[in-house]
Amino acid sequence: MANTSDLRTSFLKVYEILKSQLLADPAFEWTEDSRQWVDRMLDYNVPGGKLNRGLSVIDSYKLLREGNEPTEDEVFQASALGWCIGWLQAYFLVLDDIMDGSHTRRGQPCWFRVPKVGMIAVNDGVLLRNHIPRILKRHFREKPYYVDLLDLFNEVEFQTASGQMIDLITTLEGEKDLSKYSLSLHRRIVQYKTAYYSFYLPVACALLMAGENLDNHVDVKNILIDMGIYFQVQDDYLDCFGEPEKIGKIGTDIEDFKCSWLVVKALERCNEEQKKILLEHYGKADPDDVAKVKALYNNLDLQGVFEEYERKSYEKLTSSIEAHPSKAVQAVLKSFLAKIYKRQK
Repeated sequence: MANTSDLRTSFLKVYEILKSQLLADPAFEWTEDSRQWVDRMLDYNVPGGKLNRGLSVIDSYKLLREGNEPTEDEVFQASALGWCIGWLQAYFLVLDDIMDGSHTRRGQPCWFRVPKVGMIAVNDGVLLRNHIPRILKRHFREKPYYVDLLDLFNEVEFQTASGQMIDLITTLEGEKDLSKYSLSLHRRIVQYKTAYYSFYLPVACALLMAGENLDNHVDVKNILIDMGIYFQVQDDYLDCFGEPEKIGKIGTDIEDFKCSWLVVKALERCNEEQKKILLEHYGKADPDDVAKVKALYNNLDLQGVFEEYERKSYEKLTSSIEAHPSKAVQAVLKSFLAKIYKRQK
């Protein structure tokens, strides 16, 4: 198997090919200005980050082949699907950052904060979304699973946007109500907003390429959703306790009144006095308020609570994976779990 940096390099080459095809899409009459804009917008938003979701389509497909090396064409197609997930994520992040009023993303200013971009970023988000069916049509139209791919991307996009909606309406200005926050609400937000597109989608793409029917793999979907929830709990934890240099962003869950796993756990564990502190200081941008919430988290030993949660989740996921009848599918799920267990960023 090619080492990671080789895989990443060849994956990025596929990005360049897809981008040049999109910049010459015959459905639109290009001008020099429009081509330059989209070129720069794509480079700024699509290929950054760890590329884990995209690369895992290739990894998963190779593992499903059980030792039969895929052809160059197949690796290209798996990469193209990986990039479709990259485009989907870029679309969500560009719009998400505007809605959240965020400042940085992947260690650089959010796209809408770039001079001369501003609210044009909304249309750029729509463009990013529309590139996905262009890529799928060009490279998969002749495949027997083409319609299944379109369905999959449409469904996951719907689930993600709906998850984002629950997240946004729970943090509405003027309606801040911590009593609504519970583990079940947290789970719903995470399941829809993150788990489907980050965990299920890459594996579902690989399964379709391998000729599988997704209806036969509901158990795989459930394991991946659980993994996605574990991943988001880690994210919530790192937002507060991680080092900004490592995670590439400054956490703002406390200021943003997010239904974070930490605040839900704090609500479960605190006494009336501590609860007053939370109610008074959670969701405020002042650094003093944030510091008081973090001090409370430390008093409640949320780091210890997280470590225990991490250990139990890992055990539960491992036993669910080992119960799966297919060794190849087990290998795919185990490689996913290995990437995220005890991560620092």
